[in-house]
Amino acid sequence: MVIEKGDIAGLIGPNGAGKTTFFNLLTGMYTPTSGKISFEDLHLNNLKPYKITDYGIARTFQNIRLFKNMTVIENVTLGFHKDIKYGLLSGFFRLPSFYREEKRIYDEALELLKRFQLDNKKDELAKNLPYGEQRRLEIVRALASKPRLLLLDEPAAGMNPNETRELTELIRWIKDNYDVTIILIEHDMSLVMNVCNKLFVLDYGTLIAEGNPEEVKNNERVIEAYLGRSAAC
Repeated sequence: MVIEKGDIAGLIGPNGAGKTTFFNLLTGMYTPTSGKISFEDLHLNNLKPYKITDYGIARTFQNIRLFKNMTVIENVTLGFHKDIKYGLLSGFFRLPSFYREEKRIYDEALELLKRFQLDNKKDELAKNLPYGEQRRLEIVRALASKPRLLLLDEPAAGMNPNETRELTELIRWIKDNYDVTIILIEHDMSLVMNVCNKLFVLDYGTLIAEGNPEEVKNNERVIEAYLGRSAAC
């Protein structure tokens, strides 16, 4: 699989096809037993997750993984961890450099929340947000690490049709306003077909099709994987 810079690539396939496993391999949560994963000029196979984040890859999760008992803005400031410029001594003794850096991070986090219309919820606990806003907050936290590759794992899961439409526009907005490539895992085909310029289809861990949405939609192997052999005949 080759993802080009600037793509919004969709990764689709039946349940159990290996889509989230693919994300876990990309982000260092799993180590591949064979093959090679490259990002720009880097080989990712044996890197720890924190190093992969440092190199510009961020993700959201199929099941929301916010710090639910922390506030909205605290969740976002955590996303800036790799950009913190004060050292251990400054933090321990609360030197002026510590307070300057903490204020900078807070201000950047607040600005990011404003862009996603969550600044008015900055002091609320993450667990008290409506479901759609929790999804949006997880994307904001991922963007706080300033990624060049953003991985979205079923961002529309559990959303109603109106929230899904808003998410579709949000993904387009991110693409237009950030220099970021996006890989999207999603079961909602209306979202995938509307927002992705390229699709990859997995079935039992094997890539069975790739191409633009129209090509993939009419691919017999894809129809068979989703609906069974009789539907493809």
